[in-house]
Amino acid sequence: MEEELDSNFITVGNIKTEKSVIMNVEDCNVYYGDVHALKNVNMEIGKSEVLALIGPSGCGKSTFIRCLNRLNDTIDIARVTGKISLDGQDIYSDYINSSGNMDVVLLRARVGMVFQKPNPFPKSIFENVAYGPKIHGLTKDKQDLNDLVESCLVKVGLWDEVKDRLEDSGTSLSGGQQQRLCIARAIAVQPEVILMDEPCSALDPIATERIEDLISELKQNYALVVVTHSMQQASRISQRAAYFHMGNLVEVDSSEKIFNDPSHALTTNYISGRIG
Repeated sequence: MEEELDSNFITVGNIKTEKSVIMNVEDCNVYYGDVHALKNVNMEIGKSEVLALIGPSGCGKSTFIRCLNRLNDTIDIARVTGKISLDGQDIYSDYINSSGNMDVVLLRARVGMVFQKPNPFPKSIFENVAYGPKIHGLTKDKQDLNDLVESCLVKVGLWDEVKDRLEDSGTSLSGGQQQRLCIARAIAVQPEVILMDEPCSALDPIATERIEDLISELKQNYALVVVTHSMQQASRISQRAAYFHMGNLVEVDSSEKIFNDPSHALTTNYISGRIG
């Protein structure tokens, strides 16, 4: 019984926090052909938290985040080993549909993704948000769908800016607005986890600040895993941080610990700017 209870907590340093675990990663390895890109990664992802992934370019951050919703499946030479669980279900074996195939569509609805470059669909602003709920049958009628679209746009702070132009193309928005639209699209299918791969790298400082504020608000209802090259951003938005180096997870701990008193010399060197 004690072990079951312990599995619902995250260990930060030697202290167990009371944050429930939504995803658990055990001995995760990723190979691209003969290249061992990610090596024996173990990590827990908590509900209602922002986990920042930091480290030099090519260290495995994006490779890792793509494991969490099986986006590496789209790469022919990629092979993933280990176990990744979402609410106790192994995402590499438990998502079998009635045809006996892996239902990655369902998985990616529960574990949404926001990419580095905003990628709205070539559809109207309304349809960008409505598309997922329609596909997954999440609304009962047109009014219910309208309410859901409005609610999602309100949550990302976009409603007042676009409510009179919902039929305009999503690509007509500014870069920052497009990224918020993509976040609205992600939350419209009621995910449990939102993955963000450098969501602000293509944005100006004002748009970046709005996305950071939004991330802080979203953590009340979602687990967020954010890849970023900005140490300042990681320290502002995250409760925990994980440092990767050459495919290895060097350490994961509270953001305060990582950025002020890291346990590993490699982390210290990266945070201080001596490597990276």
